Amino acid sequence: MRWSALALVGFIAAPAAAATLTGQAAYGDWRTDAPGVTRKITAADLPPDVATPGVALAQVVARPAGAELKLPPGFTVSAFAKLDGPRQVRVAPNGDIFVAEMGPGRIKVLRAPDGAAAAAETEVFADGLDRPFGIAFYPLGPNPQWIYIANTNSVIRYPYRNGDLKPRGAAEVIVPTIAPSKGGNHVTRDIAFSGNGTTMFVSVGSSQNVAESMSKKSPAETQAWASSHALGAAWDKEVNRADVLAFDPLGKSGHVFASGIRNCVTMAVNPITNALWCVVNERDLLGDNLPPDYAMQVKPGGFYGWPWYYIGAHEDPRLAGQRPDLEDKITVPDVLIQPHSAPLGLAFYPSAPAGVSAFPAEYRGQGFVALHGSWNRAKRTGYKVVMMNLAHGRPTGEYTDFLTGFVVDDRSVWGRPVGVAVAHDGALLVSDDGGNTLWRVAYGKK
Repeated sequence: MRWSALALVGFIAAPAAAATLTGQAAYGDWRTDAPGVTRKITAADLPPDVATPGVALAQVVARPAGAELKLPPGFTVSAFAKLDGPRQVRVAPNGDIFVAEMGPGRIKVLRAPDGAAAAAETEVFADGLDRPFGIAFYPLGPNPQWIYIANTNSVIRYPYRNGDLKPRGAAEVIVPTIAPSKGGNHVTRDIAFSGNGTTMFVSVGSSQNVAESMSKKSPAETQAWASSHALGAAWDKEVNRADVLAFDPLGKSGHVFASGIRNCVTMAVNPITNALWCVVNERDLLGDNLPPDYAMQVKPGGFYGWPWYYIGAHEDPRLAGQRPDLEDKITVPDVLIQPHSAPLGLAFYPSAPAGVSAFPAEYRGQGFVALHGSWNRAKRTGYKVVMMNLAHGRPTGEYTDFLTGFVVDDRSVWGRPVGVAVAHDGALLVSDDGGNTLWRVAYGKK
């Protein structure tokens, strides 16, 4: 299979290192984006809430003539494969690349030699699925026996061995129903296994922006509900929503691991600390600069505020006074991201990569986040890949622009990053459901 029309895009050098943008300067928009630009937003930087109407989603257009993706010096990017709305990306231990195409309801597997700029082989691994997103291999290590897939309201698995381009048998249903309510605003489900392989995590987004249709409870009713549910657990359509759930690998012993997380789209376990991480889309219609999206280490039993609070004890004015009992029980996220950037993908770069396209030392052990791009912000943010700055696996709160250039102007873009994964050869793979492309970012080759 050839991709002659999708030539190597090349790179544009980053500007010289500058001071980290903080406070209101860190918010900015796409005009201030460039590889090497670093931001740090804290809970103390949040402005007052200002209710605003939604802003039209940027129009996705064909790549304009001369449009270049921008990367730090020494990196190149190529169009690795053309796909149909590619979303989540996961790499098997043998190097095969699995991609979820949610719209068509299928999982594709791609194969290429180490160092290749484009895929040599593409096959449909499984189809007839219900908006699949999450993909995970089990058990952990070099020889998995199963591939797990998260549909929008179930988890299934197929028997699998390294190198399989088709399942070895029929799908086995592991979790038949993730949440009582199906559909709503957020339909992606992700899967990750704990570092010791004993726990399967499943992320579930809320069905609404801020639980608009959730019934009100009296203080006594709220106390009764809280006594038998996870801290800050919502009710009605939001049961088992806006949560990270935990099961054993057979789908048993299900419970809420952490709550009040509006939409944890992708999870990943940091291989240095073994902490579970989420990237989270926060709520809409509180203004251009509220609230920040975020990435975080997920604390067992942690409550992150949704729908009553955001970024600590900042009360949502639309739900004022409803849950004063939760105000001092909220965990503040680790890395705050420009509001409405829509983080969808997360991958940790190995601390000791071995591959022909391996990144330099300063990138190793860092976290890469794909920002799909804003709709509810007059000043566009996102549409890029950033690097979370970690020190020995622990967040500093800063993040740095890595891959930019998808925005054309205030109204149009030519790509929308979704998933990120590290290939067998050390390259970074980025799915783009706006341009229907899987991009490959490599170091040291033109």
